[in-house]
Formats: sequence, structure tokens, C-alpha cells
Amino acid sequence: MDIIARATTIVGGAMVLLRRGFAPDTQAMGTSPQIPEAKKQGIMTLKMPTAKGWESGHVPKCAEGLKVNAFASELEHPRWIEVLPNGDVLVAEALQQANAPKGLMDHAMQATMRRAKAIGVSANRISLWRDEDGDGVAETRHVFLENQNQPFGMALVDGVFYVGNTDGIVAFDYEDGATSLKGEGKKLVDFKPAGHWTRSLIVSPDRTKIYAGVGSKSNIGDDGMEAEEGRACIWEYDIPTGEARIFASGLRNPVGTAWEPTTQKLWTVVNERDGLGDETPPDYLTSVQDGGFYGWPYCYWGKTVDDRVPQNQELVERAIQPDYALGGHTASLGLCWMPAGTLPGFPDGMCIGQHGSWNRSTLSGYKLIFVPFENGQPSGPPRDILWGFLSPDEKESYGRPVGVQVGPDGKSLLMADDVGDIIWRVTAA
Repeated sequence: MDIIARATTIVGGAMVLLRRGFAPDTQAMGTSPQIPEAKKQGIMTLKMPTAKGWESGHVPKCAEGLKVNAFASELEHPRWIEVLPNGDVLVAEALQQANAPKGLMDHAMQATMRRAKAIGVSANRISLWRDEDGDGVAETRHVFLENQNQPFGMALVDGVFYVGNTDGIVAFDYEDGATSLKGEGKKLVDFKPAGHWTRSLIVSPDRTKIYAGVGSKSNIGDDGMEAEEGRACIWEYDIPTGEARIFASGLRNPVGTAWEPTTQKLWTVVNERDGLGDETPPDYLTSVQDGGFYGWPYCYWGKTVDDRVPQNQELVERAIQPDYALGGHTASLGLCWMPAGTLPGFPDGMCIGQHGSWNRSTLSGYKLIFVPFENGQPSGPPRDILWGFLSPDEKESYGRPVGVQVGPDGKSLLMADDVGDIIWRVTAA
């Protein structure tokens, strides 16, 4: 959109500012989104850009008043970031691994994903990056942990380091300042692998519990709901007792999680189902209630029934409408709370890494956005922080945003780019 465009419009009851720095890619955004009627796709739309990466001197575009630099480079599909108390930055390097294709659509999807650098051989490690001189670029790199099973989420509590592998949570002993971990670790919780493979982790504010996002195996329970048992949900692991339970369910693929400090509520970003159109249903950002059910696979955005699925009326009646729509198929994965003052011109709110679509005719996502909050709730339209990850013709991707965290200095953002194989750092210009 041209930088001089300053028009405003009303979308779904919320004002959206149509100028660069704001993100009105779709109408299916905000607290009252305009969601088109579902149109079943006989053959799903399959469109992904070819992975190109960044050439020398080429970086993402950023909002006015900000600048971006590579904090760490030459990684192998970096997905998630954890900043340790001593300032060390941990990066989970992992990739979806192909299963034997079941049919023509699986063959086509896997070929497309390989071209887009979204499937292949996983590094299965966590690397440690240290910026010793504080110039915003890491000088040293260590292999912190290797030989894992698609590691993703990470958490440190009282000298124990937790890893969210695709098949469960594993715990390792950790000493302050350590640059590597030894041993096989202790398996604490088992998760079913395959399907949506990422397992994000976040520690409760009182440091007694760990929450893990576990996505569904399929799009809409295609293999039956027995195969989805223990999936499409957020798990809670109680550290003192070692007990684990499902905290909230009906969340097709909850990836990033964050705590909103005013209300102390847990929030997550969720990737919704495919095959109903470019905008239907939207991915979303929502608070998560203990025992809450959010609709998948029976319905979406509250109680809108998906008639492709054998119905459960009791669960449809229980379905909670999400708080904030993020547009159709944006693949919103990364999430972190960013306090006011972290970046100039940005109030309190949530930062969201949008990995980008594959199931729509015009691509969406492929940017790092910000949703402002007031009194514990989203309070306005989304704003772009980073963009420019796609070529103008949408045929190539230079990068794809994933995990995002506030940097160790409290005045920067770190974002994983799993096509560019870079950790980007955003600061004041």
C-alpha cells in the first residue's frame, strides 16, 4: 500500500487505518470480523512461494522509527526463541518431516512444501547465541542441546530446563551460564507425534506450571476423533506434582502463548481449518479459559457449524468465540507480550509472527504484526512491525516469520525467520 494513503474505513465495527504501519490485509480481522460464507473447496487451493532467502544487503522493511539487523545468521530452519535470564538467546532449529503420502493431494502438498523449504530433514537441536559486547549481533554460538525430536518450546524453572519435543516434554538439569546440556533428559509428558508437530511451552507467572500447545493431527478430524485424543488443545503440567491435564480444548493448532499481565490470563494464537475459502475461517488470537472449548472441529468463530464434520451439538453449544480475528490462513505462530516502551511508538500489546498462508489464492501473513491492548483486551487494529518477506509477484519468499521474543536488553524484539535462516533484531532507529 502506498505510504501516502491515509484513508480510514470501518471493518466489522472496528476502525482500521489504511496506511503503512497498519495491517488491513483482510476484512476478517479484529474483534468483529466480516467472515464470508464458507465455500467448500473440492480440491484445496495450494499456493506457496518458492523459498529464496535474503541476498547480501537485503533486509525486511520495518515500521517508521525502527531498524532491523541480523542478530544471528546461518541457522538451520530456526523456529522458536527463548531468552535466558543471563541474556543468552536459545533457538530451536527443527523442521517438519515428511510421512509417506496418502494420495495425490499429499504428493502435491509435500512437493510444494519442499520447494517452500517447509519440509525436509530436521536439525533437531537447540543452539545458544551470546552477544558479549552488546552491539546487537551475537558473536558466539554453541550447540546447547542436540539429538532431540523436533524441539520447539523451551522453558527454564529453578535450575531445570524443559524442552517441548513433538512427542513430549523432556527435562534437563541446567547450571547458570551453561553453554550445553548433557544426558538424555527425563521424559515428563507424552504427546502424540505427527500432524501439527510444534509443542510450544510457557511457564505460569507463579512458576509452578508449564503450558504446552499441541495441535491437531488433521484438518477437521479426518481420521476420526479417537486419533485426535489429547490433541488440538493446551496442556497444563504441574511442576510440584508431576501431573498433566488438558487445560483447554477445541483449538485446532495453538502455537504461540503469552501472559497478559493486567488480568494474568493466558493468550494463544490459533491456526484454523482449511478448505472453506480464502478468508473462512480466520486464524485468531484469544484468551484461554480453564476448561474452555473453542469449537474445533465441529464449529468455528463461536458456533458457526462446519457441516463437513459429524456434529456434536453439546460441544457446539459450549464453544467459546475467540477474542480477535487475524485474517484467513495467516499461519500466526509466534506470540509474545511486548510492554509499552520496548519499541518507540508502540503501547502495551501482543507481537505476532505470521508465517504465511498456503491455502488461499492471494497470499496472507508473511509479516510481524502488533495488536495493541488496553485493560487486558485488544484495543485497536493490527500494526505492521516487519514486512517485505515476499517478492512483489508472490512467487518467492525471502523469509517467513515464526517465533518472537523481547530481546535480553528489554529494548528490542527478536524474531526467527525459518526461510532466511536468520534471527532478526528490531530496535529503535
